[in-house]
Amino acid sequence: MDDANLFELATDGPAVIVVGIDGSPTSYRAGAYAAGLARRQRARLVVAFIVTLPALAGMAPGGVGAIEETVDQIADEVRSQVDAGAAYVGMKVEFIAKHGDPFHELSRVADEVRADAVVVGASTHAGHRLVGSLAVRLVRAGKWPVTVVP
Repeated sequence: MDDANLFELATDGPAVIVVGIDGSPTSYRAGAYAAGLARRQRARLVVAFIVTLPALAGMAPGGVGAIEETVDQIADEVRSQVDAGAAYVGMKVEFIAKHGDPFHELSRVADEVRADAVVVGASTHAGHRLVGSLAVRLVRAGKWPVTVVP
């Protein structure tokens, strides 16, 4: 049998999946979908929790510090939820929390972990029809297959 006719069982598909979580219902559905996909593919799952700090936070004295502290507390809660879900299904999950623009930070995480696929939840904001959602921006980047979960 020559090499052209060989088929490697269970080696097709992504080895590293990154899923973006922001606390929205669609992002949690994306997380559940990505976890199932990672479990079935025996892939590494990286959960990226990315939060954008409000632009006006810097205008109030101590505003940025207080908001960052709150965001860190939320990140810890989300990490606990992710860890509990992963333990329930018996899989390992890597959790990364970042502050900043979701597109840039998710792209950076995907590049750093050498992602084969990115999963995000569909945007529920009406304004994204005009400006473009995170999912559309990721698809346009053309670096990874992107799955958008409703």
